Amino acid sequence: MAAAVLVLILDQLSKWVILTQVMDPPVAITVLPIFDLVLAWNRGVSFSMFSSDGAHAPYLLSGFAVLVAAALGFWLSRVKTLLPALGLGLVIGGALGNVVDRLRFGAVVDFLYFHYAGWGWPAFNLADSVITVGVGLLLIDGLFGKVRPAK
Repeated sequence: MAAAVLVLILDQLSKWVILTQVMDPPVAITVLPIFDLVLAWNRGVSFSMFSSDGAHAPYLLSGFAVLVAAALGFWLSRVKTLLPALGLGLVIGGALGNVVDRLRFGAVVDFLYFHYAGWGWPAFNLADSVITVGVGLLLIDGLFGKVRPAK
């Protein structure tokens, strides 16, 4: 659970820096030829899918994310090894970081934008990144972790 708390704190800190220090006023900042800092408001889920400006959408998406985080927390309470525990902690912390945004702003703050030759990946944030890493760790553990005998 320490990983989840750390991710939540770092995610919110990174978004605070972007909103108050870097993007005031909002402007695209080229960091590398393939990477910009931007300010994007995601009103949907991953990659802005199911985006909605409806008044209840942030609460519905937040409620769903909290339920998923609670289920993952239950799973985490039963895990006995480091790799899946870390993976679950990263996913929980990232999900809750985006929930905080939805409840505060009605949308998730995204600011990392990768692009090349006219093609771009949708902007994302630290929470999205650690969710991806956490899922990757869970997949690695599931595919290559020690085989446990069935009970």
